[in-house]
Amino acid sequence: MGHKPRKEMIAETRAKLVAAARHAFGTVGYAEASMDDFTASAGLTRGALYHHFGDKKGLLQAVIAEIDAEMLARLKIVSARADNLWQGFVDECTAYIEMALEPEIQRIVLRDGPAVLGDPSQWPSQNECIRSMSENLQKLGDEGTIVAVDPEAAARLVSGASLHAAQWIANSEDPEATSKKAVKAFNVLLEGLLKQGSRIGRPQAPAEIDKSLA
Repeated sequence: MGHKPRKEMIAETRAKLVAAARHAFGTVGYAEASMDDFTASAGLTRGALYHHFGDKKGLLQAVIAEIDAEMLARLKIVSARADNLWQGFVDECTAYIEMALEPEIQRIVLRDGPAVLGDPSQWPSQNECIRSMSENLQKLGDEGTIVAVDPEAAARLVSGASLHAAQWIANSEDPEATSKKAVKAFNVLLEGLLKQGSRIGRPQAPAEIDKSLA
């Protein structure tokens, strides 16, 4: 058999490093994760890490990008299950906040990520989040479900609130109790967007988060 194409080998090496780092960051945390240990566990060298990601921080960015993509896919499933656009919007936002209870997301994305990479609202992934949320709010405005409001402005405020709620949960001494309080208050805030007479009502139960893609 011939050798694998270079492009395929590069992709495999990157995937091995990301998987090894994700496991290490998720179990012992970014600060305690040894580059030598997790590169060795992937059958690679520290040189490979530097070549593909620049440094440990670059690898953390890649790990978070992978987790973010998985979260987005799961959230799309949640919103697609809803009976209407508004309920889908509420369920998706609620599910994002509730994901802060998951140990890997809690530790890597919501605690170590901000500590190492800075304000999450400035991460590249947030641009897609704001764009998608703005589109949904525009549609909700067009169909007369919500009050007249600038979609991007509202998207940035809703996104900021959900992000801060998730970080509050992740850093709380009692994440479960904090999550319940955060979701309840967040849904009250969202209801303020609804037009009088178009109140669809709050979800009867917290949004179910599909973990099949996790």
